[in-house]
Amino acid sequence: MANTVLKANNITIVFGGLKAVDNFSIEIKEGELVGLIGPNGAGKTTVFNMLTGVYVPTSGTVELCGKDVTKLSPHKRVEIGIARTFQNIRLFKRMSVLENVKVCSNIHMNYSMFDGIFKTKKYFEQEDRATEEAMEILKVLGLEEYVNEEAQNLPYGKQRKLEIARALASHPAILCLDEPAAGMNPIETEELMETIKIVREKFNTAILLIEHDMKLVMGICEWIKVISFGKEIATGTPVEIRNNKEVITAYLGE
Repeated sequence: MANTVLKANNITIVFGGLKAVDNFSIEIKEGELVGLIGPNGAGKTTVFNMLTGVYVPTSGTVELCGKDVTKLSPHKRVEIGIARTFQNIRLFKRMSVLENVKVCSNIHMNYSMFDGIFKTKKYFEQEDRATEEAMEILKVLGLEEYVNEEAQNLPYGKQRKLEIARALASHPAILCLDEPAAGMNPIETEELMETIKIVREKFNTAILLIEHDMKLVMGICEWIKVISFGKEIATGTPVEIRNNKEVITAYLGE
């Protein structure tokens, strides 16, 4: 039986008297590909921010790989095994594609300042290993030909892929994708669907994604959780969600 990677227990967050998310729970196991959907303003990104440490829940707990991380900072959660991308691309634009990926390998490096300054054997060994791992990730995502290109010069769809590559460099147990298809044309979206499938297969990571593109969500997710006005209204397979009257009402109105 697969182990639980990420678990949220009745997390709630209140902003100035407004309950943005109310008693939200989710449990994701190793290798699962899960969708989190809902109308605009439903609270999806707020949930992501609580799961990844940007926000601390007003109540409830978050567990990552069996550890209570409710009050841990984002970078501490990355060390334990959670990585994320953002709605708005946040690459280091003037750095190369390879450098962008290697930046996220630093949590796995343990050479000292002395090693870095004097370029010791330990420094070169770890830098070489980081370069090798980064190249493997870029190859899987079809970005190896752009290794020396500045990130800002990549086409939009490739920049989205680079964000995913960078997140994978931290060796996550779960990858959280915040609207990865935002701004993509249909061809780029189809390519992204294949990329997400490959990522789960090659890197053995669970994936949680927020997405408005229903074709993408319904096409790749094993199960889906739906929220509206900060509350869960449905959980089920793509077929079940597609035919759920409450979900249809939340999106289209009465």
